[in-house]
Amino acid sequence: MTELAMNALMEQTGKAAREASRILCAAPTASKNKALKILAGLIREKEASIALANSMDVSAARSAGLAPAFIDRLAVTPKIIETMALGCEQIAELPDPVGSIEDVRPQASGIMVGRMRVPLGVLGIIYEARPNVTIDAAALAIKSGNAAILRGGSEAIRTTAALGLLVARSLKEAGLPERAIQVAPTADRAFVGELIRARKYVDVIIPRGGKGLIARLEQESQIPMIHHLDGICHTYVDASADIGMAVSVADNAKTQRYAPCNATETLLVHISAAAEFLPRIGAIYAEKGVEMRCDGRALALLSGAGFKALRAQPEDWDTEYNAPIISIAVVDSLSEAIEFINTHGSHHTDAIITRDLQAQSRFLREVDSGSVMVNCSTRLADGFVYGLGAEIGISTGKLHARGPVGLEGLTSLKYIVLGHGEGRH
Repeated sequence: MTELAMNALMEQTGKAAREASRILCAAPTASKNKALKILAGLIREKEASIALANSMDVSAARSAGLAPAFIDRLAVTPKIIETMALGCEQIAELPDPVGSIEDVRPQASGIMVGRMRVPLGVLGIIYEARPNVTIDAAALAIKSGNAAILRGGSEAIRTTAALGLLVARSLKEAGLPERAIQVAPTADRAFVGELIRARKYVDVIIPRGGKGLIARLEQESQIPMIHHLDGICHTYVDASADIGMAVSVADNAKTQRYAPCNATETLLVHISAAAEFLPRIGAIYAEKGVEMRCDGRALALLSGAGFKALRAQPEDWDTEYNAPIISIAVVDSLSEAIEFINTHGSHHTDAIITRDLQAQSRFLREVDSGSVMVNCSTRLADGFVYGLGAEIGISTGKLHARGPVGLEGLTSLKYIVLGHGEGRH
């Protein structure tokens, strides 16, 4: 497709999205909920056709020699299909944030000043591998009153197209504009370039994908973004930790799934807990084939207990593995752990295991991340788990939205002023 033709395609897609956004932003909550419930039903009804499309995508990915972690993200299992449907239903049950008014206060002039929550407008959502993002993104956009242009990865083109048809059908049956949610009509990479420059039509870009994609968009996008680059998550076992709990949580945080961005990549252990904790978690990691890359003290304790471990290199503390590899360090204090996380982490998700209330409080206040946890697995950092219905992504930025981005993160606030004929004197 020529550059001129691609530009025309973006104009057509963007104009339709902008027109639909003006209708959707004023749509009644009942109509939006109806679309979501219809979509949930269609996902279950069409499970076989979704699975067939996905099997073709997965087969093509394997033939192309793509990495196992990528194929894991690409695959849509019966459980994922049901989770997509449940996500739509959960979002339908959530309060509609659009139009809510908050913090109304009387002023000396006689006016009342408050703020109203409104949609962002048109979302440009770019993602790789995970085709279930199509449903998560569509459902959240519909409920939050936003139109969206979805550009999935070429490797998932069949699955994304199949899901996109269900979204369009659900909107039509609910009396909403079908083109409020559009799947990009081409897998050409040039469309992404057009999308991230379409300031006339697109208000926010939300990328979900690998570092290469997000780094490119950080450099080239002319539109504000909600995104994260790395998922370097930590679990810290404090001096007062319940060791049994710490072992269970550290196991889940690393091994429940290796590919997601909320899997723990670095394990920090207080020196007082290390001798008891490390051999126990080392036995589990060794059994599950997790490679342990350790600082000197952790290496001595694990090797002394008979487990194979490697000496960590400096880059290990700054690496998101997305694989059965974990870096392990022993620290002398809570302060050292917090400093380590804030220096080497990616401000995504970090957890402390402790029975000390003061340590919990300090960790929650001082760790500079989108999600900060106490006594639970970093794998729980997820919009569905948080009760958001689903998430559009994780934001590690500090403006507008942070952590898992759900309905409220897809709206903004505008000031409203209620008067009684007042004027400026």
